[in-house]
Amino acid sequence: MYLVQFLLLSSILFCIGVYGVLARRNAVLVLMSIELILNAVNINLIAFGAFNGAQIPAEVFALFIIAVAAAEVGVGLALVLTIYRNSKSIDLHQVDLLKG
Repeated sequence: MYLVQFLLLSSILFCIGVYGVLARRNAVLVLMSIELILNAVNINLIAFGAFNGAQIPAEVFALFIIAVAAAEVGVGLALVLTIYRNSKSIDLHQVDLLKG
């Protein structure tokens, strides 16, 4: 397989993720879209690492990104639960009502 195919897949995933972040109002769907963006970055890292012959550093960076994504999901879901507990909805347009 060629590098262009992986870059095309990665760009499609990245565009879907950006659309999901910008167009969705549901907080859980926004978190899933951020995960798509991070997975697109992982595909780029692995593809460029394999293309340049240095797979180990690319795989290590991909593992770091996976760890950051797991932490992001934990914090994000805690925020979603707090928003739901306060407003009984996870609509992101109602988050500005929580200002103190």
